[in-house]
Amino acid sequence: MSETSTTRNPSARSPDLLRLYTHNIYARRADWPARRAVLVEGVGRLAPDVVLFQEEVLTNDFDQTAEILGAGWHIIHSRGRSADEGSGIAIASRWPISSAEEIDLTIDGPPVDEFAWAALLATVDHPSGPLVIVNHFPDAASDREYERERQAIIIARRLHEISAERDMPVVLAGDLDAEPDAASVRFFLGRQSLHGMSTAFVRAWDEVHPGQPCWTLDPANTLFAETMTGWPYRQIDHILIRCARDGLASLLVKSCERAFDQPVEGVWASDHYGLVADMVVRDGLHKLPE
Repeated sequence: MSETSTTRNPSARSPDLLRLYTHNIYARRADWPARRAVLVEGVGRLAPDVVLFQEEVLTNDFDQTAEILGAGWHIIHSRGRSADEGSGIAIASRWPISSAEEIDLTIDGPPVDEFAWAALLATVDHPSGPLVIVNHFPDAASDREYERERQAIIIARRLHEISAERDMPVVLAGDLDAEPDAASVRFFLGRQSLHGMSTAFVRAWDEVHPGQPCWTLDPANTLFAETMTGWPYRQIDHILIRCARDGLASLLVKSCERAFDQPVEGVWASDHYGLVADMVVRDGLHKLPE
């Protein structure tokens, strides 16, 4: 697993720092007990403050996110779940979550073939002030970039509404199922408009590794290689920071690395690699004019 440069102990870190970890954890497939051990130990070492999981299972008698993270977390789960295994998305925070909402991304889209595409938005009470965390899980089909564009616009509109009330820092992350040059991601990054609308985020990886690829689907990972041979995309998991009203990123990225990008005694944590970023709220952001 790649290591970030700062201490792993949350209590020893600067109170202004936010360590965010996002990961598609592949539900309970592919020897879950072995993968669970890798994830539990690895997340303990990462010591994130906020966690975003995709393809996490929630049923009447099982909470996969809570099983990995343990006690002491504030957790919200999507209501939308896959029919076969109860797979959806979750946000977990060490700090209280003061409000949350779920946006159903399947409305007006094609019939749901597996996952209930959705986004979770949570307002987290960070020590420096409230911030908005978005777990965005759009359509995954390789030929449905149009759907991902439509779903990106839905989220951007909602965030514009929220920022009209208060200019809070926003982090949008997750399995976006699209590469950096895809229209849906280019839209988030402010590099193109869609349907008369535009927005602006910065990509955490690019702030630290400009010009370098960030494969999160990798044929070297046997879980991916054995189940998705021929899949055309590699860089589909992202951490994005929304620009504030003054046009500058609302959080400053200190580090961004892949996580769980090596097997542990032959066990891969997931078919995806995770991402972990350290960020700090920009000085004076919460004092910007309303």
